[in-house]
Amino acid sequence: MTFLVFDGVKLLDVSGPAEVFTEANQHGAAYRVRQVSPRGVAVSTSVGVVLPVGGDALTDEPCDTLVVAGGDRLVNRPIEPELRDSAARLASRAGRVASVCTGAFVLAAAGLLDGRRATTHWQHAQTLARAYPTIDVQPDSLYVADRGVYTSAGVSSGIDLALALVEADHGPHLARAVARSLVVYMQRPGGQSQFSAPLRAPVPRRRALRAAVDAVVSDPGADHTVASLASLAMVSARHLGRLFTDELNTSPARFIEETRLEAAKSLLDSGYNVTETAQLTGFGSPETFRRTFTRRFGIPPSRYRHVFTTAARTGE
Repeated sequence: MTFLVFDGVKLLDVSGPAEVFTEANQHGAAYRVRQVSPRGVAVSTSVGVVLPVGGDALTDEPCDTLVVAGGDRLVNRPIEPELRDSAARLASRAGRVASVCTGAFVLAAAGLLDGRRATTHWQHAQTLARAYPTIDVQPDSLYVADRGVYTSAGVSSGIDLALALVEADHGPHLARAVARSLVVYMQRPGGQSQFSAPLRAPVPRRRALRAAVDAVVSDPGADHTVASLASLAMVSARHLGRLFTDELNTSPARFIEETRLEAAKSLLDSGYNVTETAQLTGFGSPETFRRTFTRRFGIPPSRYRHVFTTAARTGE
């Protein structure tokens, strides 16, 4: 397992997967974990810890799996040729290639994701899709495998990806033993949208649309319908639909549902139960809420509440 690292690399992007592979060795695997940098010199990580490396990208040592870690600077700046070329050079000799979080931007710059499905941190998925339109970005996946190239979502999902690689190499029994030792999910339920921040609706340019959006965001639990919002905005329902499509790339009904779901997550985070949350967010019956929540996030609200609820309301 060869990790390509650089100044500013997220430490957990390296240490999380590395711990999985190292723990797997305790259960019968034989992974050799090492770090390389473009110039073969130690790098400073995101938390200031200096990470030593065992060579540079020109090394002739075997590279069965290349893992490109992420870093904040990879998103808003061009990938420097040295890092891009290092990834391409190592990938050309690797049996499989993987990235953690924003490391996908390095793979993309090297052309390794062209025509493939891929993912990255939910905050940067749209940026990746815009910058590299030939990539089929999967914004809600914890990790994606496509023809020998693996990409994972934000930070800790590198652990999910590493466990998947261990399972592919040594089967589910060993991978499950590693997950149990590290006290992590063998496979987390749902996608990364369950971890995303609450919806922050953009401020519409048109006054009519702004009135409709403000009404929904300020009170998600009210009895909102397309007709009632159109009346509030003093436009026809058809025109309101066009406004939502033009500015927000969604429909009024979908916007109402998304806003209610984000409000529901906040309530569940605070310890409200499923029935209370359904009533407060306008879903009506708990069953309707359960179906809608599960369809959107891939996890039932009761499970989400169990994982993410705060101690403030539960008293835990």
